[in-house]
Amino acid sequence: MTKVPKYWNKAKKFLSKKDKTMSKLIKNYQSPSEIVLISRKDIFFSLCKSIIGQQISVAAANSVFLRFKKKCNGRIKPRIVSKLTFSQLKSCGLSRQKVLGIKSLAKQMIDKSFNPKLIDNMNDEEAINYYLSSLRQIGRWSAEMILLFTYNRSDIWPIQDIGLLRAISKNYKKKYLPPEKFVNLLKKKFSPYCSVATWYLWRSIDPEPIQY
Repeated sequence: MTKVPKYWNKAKKFLSKKDKTMSKLIKNYQSPSEIVLISRKDIFFSLCKSIIGQQISVAAANSVFLRFKKKCNGRIKPRIVSKLTFSQLKSCGLSRQKVLGIKSLAKQMIDKSFNPKLIDNMNDEEAINYYLSSLRQIGRWSAEMILLFTYNRSDIWPIQDIGLLRAISKNYKKKYLPPEKFVNLLKKKFSPYCSVATWYLWRSIDPEPIQY
């Protein structure tokens, strides 16, 4: 795990001044041992976890991921995953499409047709739309999770994320789903620190911090 992002404290001050609700959330989740956004700096691990977590509950995703990790003997690495058979991966509780996505990812990591280092020189939209989304089973939501958790990009606002939308509805007294216009208004207000705002909104509905 890496250290707290350099922008974190600056972002908290910025968001607290910009929005009363966000100021309250930040105060609620501050403590001497405050849990913040950190990165594994292991994109293969994170991409696998993202693929596994698609379109299923957090509890189900955690259960499947633990079985997947056990199949890998605790070492989620491209060469280890590539040696697992289709049926071995499927037995973890993965759908056919998710197995194919993980197998394809492992192959591309091994043959270097996917080079994560290139993302460092891309802006958020380039990384999402033209690089990460070119991977099998990786859409916009998964790409945003990678930029937020693996690269700790500061301005990710994943409006396809159910948890974020639920948290906005809860904290801003809006019906679910919250109006798109209001969600976009918050994005403008929170930028360039949407990632930090997202983190605190997530914390407001789930005391267990999310990690990819």
